[in-house]
Amino acid sequence: MIKKKIAFDQEMITGWQNEVKKQGFVKNEGEVVQYIQYLKANPNPELESVLLILLAQSRTQRLQEVDDLAISWLKRAKQLNPSSPDMIDFHSKIIFSTLKTLPFRLDFPYIREADNRTTKKKLAEDYISRCKLFLEDYEDSMNNLENLLSYNEELGEQANKWMKAIEELKLQIEKLLKASEEYYASISGVFHTSVYLDEIKISLEQIENIKKVFLSGEGNKKEKGPSSLQDLEQMIGMNQVKERVHRHSHFIQYQKRRKELGFTMKDEISLNMVFTGNPGTGKTSLARMLAKVYFELGVLTKTEVIEVDRSHLVGSYVGQTEENVKNAITRALGGVLFIDEAYSLKRDGQGSSDYGQTAIDTLVSLMTSGEFAGKFAVILAGYPEEMRQFLSSNPGLRSRFPESNHIHLPDYTNEELLEIAKKVAIDNDYLITEEALIELETRIEKERVDESFGNARTVKNIVLDSIFQKGATIDLNSVDSFDLTLLEKKDLLATIDDSKEKLPDEMLNELIALEGIKEEMKKIQHFVQLQQVRKEKGYKNVPVQLHAVFSGNPGTGKTTVAKIYAKMLKETGLLKRGHLVVASRADLVAGFVGQTALKTKKKIRDALGGVLFIDEAYSLLSNSPTDFSKEAIDTIVDEMTKHNDNLVIVLAGYSKEMDGLLKSNPGLHSRFKKFFHFPDYTSKEMVDIILNTVKQYEYELTSEAIQLLKDFTENHKIEGNGRFAHNIVDELLQIQAARIMEQSDVTEDEFSIINEKDVEEVLSSYRT
Repeated sequence: MIKKKIAFDQEMITGWQNEVKKQGFVKNEGEVVQYIQYLKANPNPELESVLLILLAQSRTQRLQEVDDLAISWLKRAKQLNPSSPDMIDFHSKIIFSTLKTLPFRLDFPYIREADNRTTKKKLAEDYISRCKLFLEDYEDSMNNLENLLSYNEELGEQANKWMKAIEELKLQIEKLLKASEEYYASISGVFHTSVYLDEIKISLEQIENIKKVFLSGEGNKKEKGPSSLQDLEQMIGMNQVKERVHRHSHFIQYQKRRKELGFTMKDEISLNMVFTGNPGTGKTSLARMLAKVYFELGVLTKTEVIEVDRSHLVGSYVGQTEENVKNAITRALGGVLFIDEAYSLKRDGQGSSDYGQTAIDTLVSLMTSGEFAGKFAVILAGYPEEMRQFLSSNPGLRSRFPESNHIHLPDYTNEELLEIAKKVAIDNDYLITEEALIELETRIEKERVDESFGNARTVKNIVLDSIFQKGATIDLNSVDSFDLTLLEKKDLLATIDDSKEKLPDEMLNELIALEGIKEEMKKIQHFVQLQQVRKEKGYKNVPVQLHAVFSGNPGTGKTTVAKIYAKMLKETGLLKRGHLVVASRADLVAGFVGQTALKTKKKIRDALGGVLFIDEAYSLLSNSPTDFSKEAIDTIVDEMTKHNDNLVIVLAGYSKEMDGLLKSNPGLHSRFKKFFHFPDYTSKEMVDIILNTVKQYEYELTSEAIQLLKDFTENHKIEGNGRFAHNIVDELLQIQAARIMEQSDVTEDEFSIINEKDVEEVLSSYRT
């Protein structure tokens, strides 16, 4: 048994080693950690050393640098097997890689004498920031190198040459930092001198000379770190987006080449872009990446992205909006102005006190003015449909964002989201086990309901929450480093809801009367449950038609049953949220062309994963040519098809009128297979509803009070059904409270007693 286990393990290890050779890293490092933990109970120093080296190799490749955790694994590997050839070879590679790439993290934009004071200040700030960042990286890199050198001292002549060059590089960066700070201070004053700029140029020239020392066997070719386009390729998913950005970049280079050859183009290529997509699809990240692309191509002077939304631009009084927009553009000069949820600048029916249109007009004006034109790029971002409507409603704005510059970022697939989760974990020095990834995918499916699904943002939050759950519960007295870096299935389990809300079955059974409705609901529940089981076992699924029509008079319990229906479908696993959204004609139909569809879609979006309950749905039926209710019905039919597995619609209203609505639209009629009629309550049922309601508040009626209610309901025509009953209860509680508080000698038991006098006083108003 043991030999078989070792043979199986060797096969796994060989597979991991092949992954490192082919792609540089192990796809699922969590499995490696789990196996190292397995070796605690089955010690094998040589094997553990091999696994630790694998982990260090994988991590170093993923991060593109060697960090403290990788070094700690290598130290442990050396203790376990000091003479391991793999360890010695990997040490050497890390040392040479770190030494060779460190200088090429430096790249400084050129400061021109013709630049204005603002641009020079920005560039000087950039120099200072880059120098400080390099010096911080330098300290970390050299500390790591010293750790590595402590157990691999046989460096070649080339490596020793690089070490000396890096020392000289550090001195030049310190000189450049000082010169940049002095240059910045001089620019900030009334007068500034070119002496400091000359010192900057000398330092930059020295830095470039030092870099040449690290170019081996490549002539005078300058080695650079990964460009922004290479960084874009490292982003997960977005294949079509990457292709669009590459093509856009290539065209800009093509235009530059034509200019160099003397060709002119009257109409310059627009740098302005529109990014559409749901939350968490990478719009902001792509904007930052595109800013770097523009900078590297020389069409922008800095990589900075100024991120704003409506709250930053739209003011509350005359003149403030124009000032806000101009300030934002001034900050973005040389870089990118990123406007998130740009469609919110144009609100439906905005009044004279809403300055959203002013923000748009000011933006369009300044984008083409002599002072700002061509000196910055604008990226608008938001939901696809809203952005389409927004741009089509404003020709001036649309003309400045050509269709070729519109990029749609689709939702990530589950596989891509799992890769993002692994990256988030790795960035926080965690690894995820295979079982945890399966649990994570289950949680992703539950969260993926509508356009509000946060994609990468949601996955990041789940991973960070699981890290919190682990840290908040782990026993710190009996852990090792791998216990502190591994996310397991138990860490990914969703927090249990401790609320004591009743189950749908209980809520249904507690309803007064409606026996036929209850029976039909239970039939649907059992049918859905069976289909779910059949699906899990691989059987062919029977289509489940759950859209329903609830007909009956007001107060017969239609909304209450719809709420239970939604919860029941969630419990069976068919709906992800199980919430109820109540809508009426006013929530769906607008007063002018094109807006009804948007309004209806918004309400449907709110209901995705649950039930949309359209009360008095027959009011959507209209023969008036100026009424847009037909647009609402057509939109409902279309959206029902799109979201067939993620939405249930219930139409409610009077029986006769509901028949007329369904017959008016064949598409609507064909999608509703469930019909529930809610009869009026009998006099006995009305009394039972009243008694049941007061009991929930821990009140009770005397026998004489109950008899009064029975006599009244049997001898009077009741309108409102359940609503009448609840109104009676509200009034009874108030009348009883007034009577109790006016008495001076009341026992505690009387606080909860409603007597015949209370009932008589309430009913007297209904007899007239």
